[in-house]
Amino acid sequence: MTDAPRTPGTVAVPGAVLSFDVIGDLADATASSPPLVLAGSPMDSTGFGSLAAALRRAAPDRVLVLTDPRNTGRSTRDDDTAPVTPEQHADDLHALVEALGVGPVDVFASSGAAVNFLHLVATHPGDVRTLVAHEPPMTALLPDAEAIARVCADMVATYDASGRGPAMARFIGLVMHRGEVRGDEPAPDPAMFGLPTEDDGSRDDPLMANMRGEGVTRVPDLDAVRAASTRVVVGVGEESGGPADGEVAGRSAYAVARALGQEPVVFPGGHNGFLGGEFGQTGKPEEFAARLREVLAG
Repeated sequence: MTDAPRTPGTVAVPGAVLSFDVIGDLADATASSPPLVLAGSPMDSTGFGSLAAALRRAAPDRVLVLTDPRNTGRSTRDDDTAPVTPEQHADDLHALVEALGVGPVDVFASSGAAVNFLHLVATHPGDVRTLVAHEPPMTALLPDAEAIARVCADMVATYDASGRGPAMARFIGLVMHRGEVRGDEPAPDPAMFGLPTEDDGSRDDPLMANMRGEGVTRVPDLDAVRAASTRVVVGVGEESGGPADGEVAGRSAYAVARALGQEPVVFPGGHNGFLGGEFGQTGKPEEFAARLREVLAG
């Protein structure tokens, strides 16, 4: 990625051990250029390879922190099948920031991590200087929230009954859907997405743990977020569609921004705009990194 030192670390939290990497030297962080945390959920830190490389090429002195949530990547937990709520993720993130020991950090948070960090800002605003929350799927703020909740409940039930392939096909069908969700859309065939059709018996999928924890339906104290010292910027992908006809995560970004009294900032690509081939998906990581640096600079 870069020739900067990459230092792995762990932090123990109730029921889990979280893993993270620091790229650069924390001693080089300053109040005007604090560490930049790159976080996803349920995606682990491997999804940020291209974005981190682009950021370091543009700003070699910027210290980056890449995280693995408690239910994915190198992080471990005592019960791999238990629900994980956004509040629990927020507590984990608070422990991570405290473990870094360098004061408030800047954050780029994608998808579920954007929801988790909004919960963190509501409870520990002193942890974060600037939060760029990219397409937080906070679907409870959407007019079709009840229909989406039914689909998510069906997704978990499908997972319990038939395993990862059929459940993930249901998930992909939901996140790719544009416009209002009715809740009665037919479930896609897992084979359409190269997913397994046979049940291997495992029930430790990190996405489904988040779904059990109602990760898309729980809303933080938005009054507390608005009152926080943290500068919060909501991001949306240019390819994700508009507030009425877009994908679920993109529509949610507009709804979260509206609830916080702002307009979302448009980023290159779609929900996966920062990826550079990770997981077989290619966005626009160089352009994305340039836009992120602009936003962080204010």
